Amino acid sequence: MLKDFTTALRPALVLTLLFAALLGIAYPAALTGIGQVAFPHQANGSLIEENGQIRGSELLGQNFASPGYFHGRLSAAGANGNDPTASAGSNLGPASQALSDRVAKDIAATRTTPGNSVPADLVTTSASGLDPEISPEAAFYQVDRVAKARGLSVEKVRAIVNAHVEQPLLGFLGEPRVNVLALNRDLDKRVASGAKAAE
Repeated sequence: MLKDFTTALRPALVLTLLFAALLGIAYPAALTGIGQVAFPHQANGSLIEENGQIRGSELLGQNFASPGYFHGRLSAAGANGNDPTASAGSNLGPASQALSDRVAKDIAATRTTPGNSVPADLVTTSASGLDPEISPEAAFYQVDRVAKARGLSVEKVRAIVNAHVEQPLLGFLGEPRVNVLALNRDLDKRVASGAKAAE
């Protein structure tokens, strides 16, 4: 009986160690290596670096409060929002009075023209609290405010937004969207280059 157990145990241990080595070490190492060679930017978190400093990630929303910047979705992730270590929604349901009051307040603060409807993604949070993108409608809605704060023409700012509208993958996967961080960085660069040209 003990001999049969020992005979059965040996191949079980060998297979366990073999598959642990293959699936726990070799396979992840191979995928990591392929990712680093073929897609190094994406494999390292799609980080954005400027002057040797990490400014953020294309995959994580950031809090832009200045009127001269496009604002992303509201965030309930962490105490101040947009905390990547505390990704979460508010967990407030549609019948919540706190949610209703907060949305009404944000609509009033965001509305630029009476009667203009505010895009939903400017006054609602996402499930993760870290969405880096907004709808094109939400970006175009903010053009007047950004143009006024920056001293730029509405047409110029609208053209910058238009250049950042990403279409659905393969034409049907996902929705049209605008990455807020990429848009604001491009806006800063164009304003800076315009200021240098004017000097």
